[in-house]
Amino acid sequence: MTPGRTVSDILTRLKTLRAADAPTQGGRVLAYVYDSGRERVDFLAAEAAEITRPLNGLDPTVFPSVATMERELIGFVRRNVHGNRHVYGTVTSGGTESCLLAVKTARDLWRRENPDAAATTRPRLVAPDTAHAAFRKAAGLFDLEWDPVPCGPDGTAHAEDIIDHLDSDVALVVVSAPSYPTGTIDPIAEVAAAAAARGIRCHVDACFGGLVLPWWPGVPDWDFRVRGVTSISADLHKFGYAPKGVSVLLHRGRRQHRAQFFATARWPGYPVVNPTLLGSRSVSPLAAGWAITQYLGDDGFAELTATIARVAQAIVAEVASIRGLMVLGNPVGPAITVAADTHLHVAERVDPHRLADELGRFGWRIQHQPGFTQSDGTRIPRSAHLTLTPVLEESLPEFLTALVAAADSVRGKPPASGALGAFALRALGYSENRVPSPRAAAILLRLAGAGTVRPNQPMAGLMALIEELPAPVAEVLLIEVLAQLTEP
Repeated sequence: MTPGRTVSDILTRLKTLRAADAPTQGGRVLAYVYDSGRERVDFLAAEAAEITRPLNGLDPTVFPSVATMERELIGFVRRNVHGNRHVYGTVTSGGTESCLLAVKTARDLWRRENPDAAATTRPRLVAPDTAHAAFRKAAGLFDLEWDPVPCGPDGTAHAEDIIDHLDSDVALVVVSAPSYPTGTIDPIAEVAAAAAARGIRCHVDACFGGLVLPWWPGVPDWDFRVRGVTSISADLHKFGYAPKGVSVLLHRGRRQHRAQFFATARWPGYPVVNPTLLGSRSVSPLAAGWAITQYLGDDGFAELTATIARVAQAIVAEVASIRGLMVLGNPVGPAITVAADTHLHVAERVDPHRLADELGRFGWRIQHQPGFTQSDGTRIPRSAHLTLTPVLEESLPEFLTALVAAADSVRGKPPASGALGAFALRALGYSENRVPSPRAAAILLRLAGAGTVRPNQPMAGLMALIEELPAPVAEVLLIEVLAQLTEP
């Protein structure tokens, strides 16, 4: 029997473990974390989370503070995305859950409204290839046919291409504000209008931009002002600066909102009513998100957004001056994606994955994105994603200096290639129709030197291998990489 440790020993070890993590404050990680740069915001979030830590969001009739905070948080988001009193919402555990619930709700309503077709047809979920992967997950979980629409080579979605996919068997069409891979806003008004004309629901995934775009200058209408938009998701744990995980899902109309719920009185226990996929829910993220919106208000969010807009303008200008590097697409909001400038000779190009690895040596982390070949053969190139936060303005000169130095260091260096590894796997018989077992995947990863993830590990080689492999094989290897991290 293992004896318990002292409080001091446990906390000391936890601090030691945390020291190996990438920094979550200061803006040096341009993905995953969202730092307002305001100590008061972090203090308030921590205090609100601790005060509500013992509560269970499962039953707000027992803990009425939960209902009050949720009601006020939904009201704040609803007002800023121009929802009227006929827009209803729910606080979820994060963007993925909001996306899943939007899809499940649309599927259930489509089945009710089309009982004859539902008996023989799987409804389709239509979205651009740049839509968040959570929607592909939702299609698999809720038995919809995933119908992705190819985008242009810069990741731009075209309205006419999406509209061509709309028919009576479509339960939901998804557009993004903005899309995560490129930071580009999809043609929401055109798609939503076409969907409305066909009686199809249209979800705007604003998980990333929902707490920024309301204050961003020059953004075309993308929210409930647009006829045909039937639901919107917006994450508070992104640019609401709350701890993970808290998001809001809004529906146009009480009937659609109520279709999201699960309720049963068909068991001998307490009556179960769940608005989300979870039963018991931590209230701490909700309380933190609520407290931050109460503190910042519209003016605070507008000020923080203006800071991000200045950072974005400066980085776009700097990238334009770096030979061999370019901004991909037409980003609007807090994300920028960079790619190699293919108009130049290969000796002058800056490979974005080499750039990302090199920036890691300078103490900055940006996110690798593999190249992606779409169903029509159009390829979106490999790229690197930068999530921009207000705190980055404080260290912007240092970041820009590192960006230039990293680009100079890798300019003309050949991109990493996964061709040899892919050839070896194909020679072993692995393909879309035959993937490695978990044991075989573990062996293959060890042979490739990718079996253990280390801090600041160069990722260009792994990304290149992902690009070359059939998707089912790559996915098995990626699962193994992550699963092994937590094996006792």
